[in-house]
Amino acid sequence: MLSDWEMCIRLLLAALLGSLIGLERERLLWAAGLRTHMLVCVGSCLLMIVSAFGFHDALQMAHTELDPSRVAAQVVSGIGFLGAGSILLRGEVIRGLTTAASLWTVAAIGLAVGGGLYAVGTAATFMILLILVAIKPVERLYRNKVKKHVLKLVAPSRTLTLKKVNEVMGNRSSKVKQFIVEKGSQEDTDSVTIELVRTSGAQAEEILKQLLTIEGVQEDQAAQ
Repeated sequence: MLSDWEMCIRLLLAALLGSLIGLERERLLWAAGLRTHMLVCVGSCLLMIVSAFGFHDALQMAHTELDPSRVAAQVVSGIGFLGAGSILLRGEVIRGLTTAASLWTVAAIGLAVGGGLYAVGTAATFMILLILVAIKPVERLYRNKVKKHVLKLVAPSRTLTLKKVNEVMGNRSSKVKQFIVEKGSQEDTDSVTIELVRTSGAQAEEILKQLLTIEGVQEDQAAQ
């Protein structure tokens, strides 16, 4: 049986580790910030302590068994309502997935510390901080490389073909992922959709200007 002091130390360590991750979320002004992450980490730690050591007297009774993992499993599934709330709070726009994941992992850290796995809980905290802070620029760089831009154009029928686009764009033609030609709203016109990948906003603007040099080609104002 642990002493009261050691139990309190586990709670304090859980609060500290949870605050480190909460500060990173607080810096980005997310609703689930410092206090939320600290509460989740301390709460899960307390549940683990209660599950493992809170029924010591009951265990002295005959034919009594204890399975501390049952509470841990309930924490893992129960933390989902907080994660869902951090996502649904953004309305129709799906945001907050990373914050929901951080809440889930903070609960796991609390369980680890509550179970006495100090080194594992601390290592997991710094790994999560590394993922949240250091990996973000890499993720942003990758997304910028595969960023998509869609150009909507109107041209006389059979004027803007894929062959013509490749000629005008030159080496940049490899950035064309999709080329769709449909019947335009007016007779003898085509509605052309060109999807570009691995293209910055400035590059997309340059490509658009190149395509507009083709006689009769215009931006589809109705699609703006």
